[in-house]
Amino acid sequence: MEQLQDIEIRVATHLDTHYAMRITDEMEQSAKARGTGIAKRSPEYIAEKMLENKAVIAVTKLGQWVGFCYIETWGHGEYVANSGLIVAPEYRKSGVAKAIKARVFQLSRERYPEAKIFGLTTGLAVMKINSELGYEPVTYSELTQDEAFWAGCKSCVNYEILMSKDRKNCMCTAMLYDPKDHYEPQETKAYFENKKKVFERLLHVKQVGFLKKLLRRDKHFGGSASSLIRFFFKP
Repeated sequence: MEQLQDIEIRVATHLDTHYAMRITDEMEQSAKARGTGIAKRSPEYIAEKMLENKAVIAVTKLGQWVGFCYIETWGHGEYVANSGLIVAPEYRKSGVAKAIKARVFQLSRERYPEAKIFGLTTGLAVMKINSELGYEPVTYSELTQDEAFWAGCKSCVNYEILMSKDRKNCMCTAMLYDPKDHYEPQETKAYFENKKKVFERLLHVKQVGFLKKLLRRDKHFGGSASSLIRFFFKP
């Protein structure tokens, strides 16, 4: 595997739109492998973010795609979401995801310095990365209430859970960076490390609750609930 220094992480441009299909395919496959939901994005949507210079891409010097993330604005620019973080399987656990998140966070601060930056994640690794940037775990009520944002969750397999909770909770954990009222990154990082076991248990509880619901409806899933159980509770 190539070292991180051999990978270019930069703002995507129109010259990168040919990667859009590869990116969306990997997003979908990654979500299926984890057994978690994801708001689906089309290649056209990803390409649009590149054309708007609202995305960060990682590629090797030979032009191999490595990773991607993009930004969206909500509530007339009051909120910015860093969304769609994805890394090619062969480059995971290399530190590239952390570098991409840092660059897209920087891009968000450059373009929308007054905006609150938030993200939703089902993964402890992303929570850790966000904490190191200064994000704090928050309730859903502190996120944008822009209906267009929540409409984007309709393609997620967990949308029914979200709506049954009146948009107050779901499988994802919400995290927020408020430029006007925030702790320093070293403080949020320390808080995450101190509470990591709590977050692990919380994610586990959410996953178990989701799986129990799938089991009750297993006949509609063709056995997929059993597959998810094997994934979450594998040795």
